Amino acid sequence: MENSKQSLSEQLLSKQPLQIDIVSDVVCPWCIIGYRQLAEALEQTNTPHEIHWHPFELNPNMPPEGQNLREHIIEKYGSTAQDSEESRIRMTAAGAEVGFEFQFTDDTRMHNTFNLHQLLHWAEQQGRMHDLKQALFTAHFTNNRNISDNAVLADIAAEIGLNRTEALAVLEDQRFAKEIRESVQRSQEQGIQSVPAVIFNGRHLVSGAQGVENYTSILKQLAEIPD
Repeated sequence: MENSKQSLSEQLLSKQPLQIDIVSDVVCPWCIIGYRQLAEALEQTNTPHEIHWHPFELNPNMPPEGQNLREHIIEKYGSTAQDSEESRIRMTAAGAEVGFEFQFTDDTRMHNTFNLHQLLHWAEQQGRMHDLKQALFTAHFTNNRNISDNAVLADIAAEIGLNRTEALAVLEDQRFAKEIRESVQRSQEQGIQSVPAVIFNGRHLVSGAQGVENYTSILKQLAEIPD
């Protein structure tokens, strides 16, 4: 058994880094849960990897002021208030298992994320998209900040060391609107209709938050596939 473990580890280290493309939205709770589960599985399997984030708009028609999250869920999915509460409990527990804190309140809102994705695109040019993505998940789900507000988005960018003035300019002049629309369209053309969607090495699509154990199994299977 020990020899088997060693050969798997050696095999992983000898391969090119696993390319992981994650299509997600910051207002999607299962996106951060799924990412944290995947990250834990990557660590457990010692898998060399590269992660690339791609935009998805859960609610492209959401107005700038957003909408109360509970009202939004009830309206969009026909859920009851009890269903919504039970879902929050499940998500909070799942988040806690992977070290992420959800702080749902009666005032938690759903937001339009088009501008946010433009800011992430800008951050990618500076090698900071991943850091900004994590900061935005925390801002939204843990700290209940208004991520529909350009000033708040610029503040969050500044908090991770990016230039606030430039961040605000990117948002105000809609600098990367075309790029985001094209990226979202490409994902739709690939058949991605829900998130998180994780694509391994450009060809193996896994949808939904799979859990640490399932992601670990997937990574081990991928390690056995020839490049």
